[in-house]
Amino acid sequence: MTLYHDELKREAEPYITYTKDKQTKIATITMNVPEQLNAVTTGMRLLYVDMIHKANIDDDVKVLVIRSTGEHLGTGADLGGQFRGYEEGPNGSPLHEFEIDDHDVKYPPKESFRYIHGVCDLYAKERSGCRTLQDFKKISILECKGYVYGWHFYQAGDADLVISSDEALFGHPAFRYVGWGPRLWTWAETIGLRRFTDMLFTGRPFTAAEMLTCGFANSVVPREDLEAETMKYALACSRTRPTDTVNVQKTFLEIYKQYRGEQMGSTLTALIESLWPYMHHEPEDLQLDQDAMDELGMKVKEVEMGYPPEWRMSYSGRSKP
Repeated sequence: MTLYHDELKREAEPYITYTKDKQTKIATITMNVPEQLNAVTTGMRLLYVDMIHKANIDDDVKVLVIRSTGEHLGTGADLGGQFRGYEEGPNGSPLHEFEIDDHDVKYPPKESFRYIHGVCDLYAKERSGCRTLQDFKKISILECKGYVYGWHFYQAGDADLVISSDEALFGHPAFRYVGWGPRLWTWAETIGLRRFTDMLFTGRPFTAAEMLTCGFANSVVPREDLEAETMKYALACSRTRPTDTVNVQKTFLEIYKQYRGEQMGSTLTALIESLWPYMHHEPEDLQLDQDAMDELGMKVKEVEMGYPPEWRMSYSGRSKP
């Protein structure tokens, strides 16, 4: 059965939830797919956008906390499902990513530049779920633990405050297996250019302690204290100054980011990502594409063992010599 964007969102409803406390004015988005390490589907991303849009307007919300159940904030997008969705969407294309169900709409052909660039450019915009927090006019807090990879790393770069457990790992597998990710500017700004080039070129994840040192994380605590630390920040933010003041503060910060080139950085990264099919690859290179999905897990494990233990992406790989 062809899955359109509304059906994708309905399927995702059990896996991402939204609640709010009118008394504290704190809303919470919770990702709940712990058996899949909270990898997000297209439907989850679309729901996430809707939830943030709702929180942005709702006068009963001043602070938004984003968290996950289980051991990890998340490993990014469900790439297998995402690529398969391109074949199963309207007219066998990724039109559902754009929330278009009309079979009369023709998506650009695979051999065109626009086939890839259309999606990459979408990820540079608010509606994608990859840049949504950038335009959020209230206070966002990300509660980080375990893996904070890929799409979840986008959220960490764009959130106002990052509260982390001490064992968390931050990074993007795409740095190692593709070469870039949609929020390059944001990470360069929030991590620092010299430190980010380390992460970008080696592909290694950074520990919570490293992220605190470079100013990316606001607080790092033991795992058992994580929820309490997050709530301490959320309550303080909810009690300080009225929401109108926060809106003005966020507008100032948005203007500052645009002065520094945030949207330009997003647009340039979308252009860079679109050149992926034209990059020359050696035969032994591991590429994150549909053809590799079935054997991806095994291939990644093999490649990862070629790196120093403390530079490997997985906890199990880091524990091996």
